[in-house]
Amino acid sequence: MSVRLPQTFKQSQQDANGVNALEYGLMSKRANSLGRHGLKVEAALAALKAWAVERQSAEERERLLNEASDAVWAFFVQRESCGLRNNRDAIQRYGIPNEVLARLGAIRK
Repeated sequence: MSVRLPQTFKQSQQDANGVNALEYGLMSKRANSLGRHGLKVEAALAALKAWAVERQSAEERERLLNEASDAVWAFFVQRESCGLRNNRDAIQRYGIPNEVLARLGAIRK
C-alpha cells in the first residue's frame, strides 16, 4: 500500500516559481517607484548643470547640490529595495558628479 500526500499540502506551481499575485504587485510598485525616483534624479542633475555663475549665486548652487544629493540618495535606497546593490551603472548612466556622490547621506543643519 502506498501513501500519497493530500493535494492541499503540495505547493502550487505558482508558489514554486516565487511569483504569486501579491509578489507580482509588490514588484510592480517597486519598479514604478524606481522609475519615479530616476526622473527626480534626472531633473535635479539637469538643474545643477544649468547653474551658471553669472546668473545665480553660490548659495543657489549649494541648494542645487543638496537637492541632487537627496534625490540620488533616495534613488539608491529604492534600487537596493529592488535588489540592485551595485550603483556603478546608475552613476555612469545618469552622469552623477563626484561632488553629488560625496554628499550622499549627509545630514545638514
